[in-house]
Amino acid sequence: MGNIQPSVEFFAHKLEDAKVHFERALDCKHTEFDDLYPYMIEHPQFFWYKRYVAWSELLTVVKMCEELEIPWAERFTERQAEYVRGRVMSGKVLDDWYETNDSMEHVG
Repeated sequence: MGNIQPSVEFFAHKLEDAKVHFERALDCKHTEFDDLYPYMIEHPQFFWYKRYVAWSELLTVVKMCEELEIPWAERFTERQAEYVRGRVMSGKVLDDWYETNDSMEHVG
């Protein structure tokens, strides 16, 4: 194989795809994973596994960007970038990914 120069645009596109895939899995929306394993929809652990697969894909693309010295963090909020740097998908990541202010409404 010859010396292949990676395209920043290529990896930016792959990063955006992986982020969208993770966010769709986070929101329990249809992803290509559903097409690959349609029988899993019937099992409760499916959504956790689907999110794990999407998170792993996102981390893999970020790792490639880092190895190729392609900037990736500016495509995320500061908090999301910290979650990705932490590399562990936890309940906090699942709950706070979108950083919404869902504070309890005051009843008066």
